[in-house]
Amino acid sequence: MPQLFRSLRNFNYRVWAGGAIVSNVGTWMQRIAQDWIVLTELTRHNATAVGIVMALQFGPQIFLLPLTGFAADHFDRRKLLIATQAAQGVLALGLGLLTVAGLVQLWHVYVFAFLLGCVTAFDTPARQTFVSDLVADADLSNAVALNSTSFNLARMIGPALAGAMIAGAGSGWVFLINALSFAAVIWSLRLLRVDQLQPVMRAAGRRGGLAEGFLYIWRRPDLKAVLLMLFLIGTFGLHFPIFISTMAVTAFHAGAGQYGLLTSIMAVGSVAGALFAASRGRPDIGLLCISALVFGVGFALAVFMPDYWCFGLALVAIGIAAQIFTTSVNSMVQLSTEPAMRGRVMAILFSVALGGTPLGAPMVGWVADIFGPRWALAVGAASGCAAAAVGLHYLVKYRRLRFDAGRFRLRLDALGTAGQSEQRPR
Repeated sequence: MPQLFRSLRNFNYRVWAGGAIVSNVGTWMQRIAQDWIVLTELTRHNATAVGIVMALQFGPQIFLLPLTGFAADHFDRRKLLIATQAAQGVLALGLGLLTVAGLVQLWHVYVFAFLLGCVTAFDTPARQTFVSDLVADADLSNAVALNSTSFNLARMIGPALAGAMIAGAGSGWVFLINALSFAAVIWSLRLLRVDQLQPVMRAAGRRGGLAEGFLYIWRRPDLKAVLLMLFLIGTFGLHFPIFISTMAVTAFHAGAGQYGLLTSIMAVGSVAGALFAASRGRPDIGLLCISALVFGVGFALAVFMPDYWCFGLALVAIGIAAQIFTTSVNSMVQLSTEPAMRGRVMAILFSVALGGTPLGAPMVGWVADIFGPRWALAVGAASGCAAAAVGLHYLVKYRRLRFDAGRFRLRLDALGTAGQSEQRPR
């Protein structure tokens, strides 16, 4: 088997990946249907309402942070994931039944988005760190990248299916299919060979666990820089439902099928970015800087794209950069964090990435409503450039980045004085 797919040699990872891709297709179908009914059926093209839905869905990442990271470190992750995946399936079923019956209202979507956010807050750190239970550390970076590849393959398939199904049968059936898709990942979790899971160092059941996570990060300049970069891009740049839906509806006057196709086009770039990350070894902040800068430049180009297909090409570039950045952040943080701290650190990471949504999504939606969708894209461009500047500052201060003008090359110390202490386990 090619080195690019080496994690698939592991039986448990193969089973998990098979169930996950089915569920991911359903999840992407629901995301498209949810945004579409809010934007076109329950409001009159109100991007702010889409932003509120996103804020309600991702806000619990912050409010439940004291519990979610500790749960991922303390409890059996496989059993926790069975519970969270089942709960997500029930919520999709409920929203689907309301929609098929013609009873759904905007406040219903708000409530279901908030409840889904509460469940996802527990699911995300457990699901991300569960990869380290399936494979050894030598394959962890590859497994994380293949997870991202699976997620974005689903992003290629799910939105296109959702667009066709919305046009043919209605949004409610999309939610019901998503509810059914959770059975695949739950079944895969039950099929795992428990005796072959990697040994896990469980966190002690004491108070102050979250504070330990913050203190651990505070002592690590590299993690602080990465989290600030992630905050900037996550808060102001990763709002693709708003960017794509508003451009599709207001700038290009497209229908549901074309909206879904734009999301699938972007996923082509995301898959390419994930495969690139899977082919590399251990990521570093230099790669994060480059991908963040390309992310910002891609958005800047998208602002000026004159038609639907040119905008789609810009989305491919944005998808590549976004996926390299987010996948590399995930791998870098997990590989450089002590196993007993991974759940809490990853919970903080995802609360930073997704918890900024309650601030950024309504703001980006408001910009799209008041000034137009192209100005909202400019906000995304600024987020990528600002994140790249943060990473560059870290490299100059802690890795002694220098430009050798005489030979036109950059010099980077392997580890500066601060770098030696930041890499030492605590």
